[in-house]
Amino acid sequence: MPSSPTPSERERSDAEAKAREKEEQAKLPYKWTQTIKDLEIAVPVAGNLRGKDIEVVMTKTKLKVAVKGQTPAIDGDLTHAIKVDESAWTLETVGGGGKEVSIHLDKSNKMEWWDAVVTNAEYKIDTSKIVPENSKLGDLDGQTRGMVEKMMYDQRQKEMGKPTSEEEGKMEMLKKFQAQHPEMDFSNAKMS
Repeated sequence: MPSSPTPSERERSDAEAKAREKEEQAKLPYKWTQTIKDLEIAVPVAGNLRGKDIEVVMTKTKLKVAVKGQTPAIDGDLTHAIKVDESAWTLETVGGGGKEVSIHLDKSNKMEWWDAVVTNAEYKIDTSKIVPENSKLGDLDGQTRGMVEKMMYDQRQKEMGKPTSEEEGKMEMLKKFQAQHPEMDFSNAKMS
């Protein structure tokens, strides 16, 4: 039975995988980054091109980016769905006289990391190694924020040896029931 790798072996393996991933991503005809909410893609093009020379087709599930009459730099099904109305592209001048097609994709599911821009990408990243940036509670949607605040409250309550919000709710129900039924003996009642 093989033993699990030592911390130094795991570090070396992770470093090798990261270097290989970086090398593979460099071979793509575009650069891309992501946050939990969106993707930014940069496709380098010749400096003499104008917006009318670029073809960008963006749907909820597909992306095509090409210089008209040339093989597309990106053409395929997106790894996950996007919000088309919140996504956009521009042609920008970059250093050295070149230009790039800059694409912003707004993720539909803001709780999901992508391993590639399109499903037919030659190289994919290991999303289990992504270390997300710290987010602020204000960045979260209302439902998620409420859930996180409740979890944080319950954690603080547990640390202080006090009841969680769920336990408080049960105790409140018991008190109301006791008030409605004073004839009953609740001295041996246990909450579970």
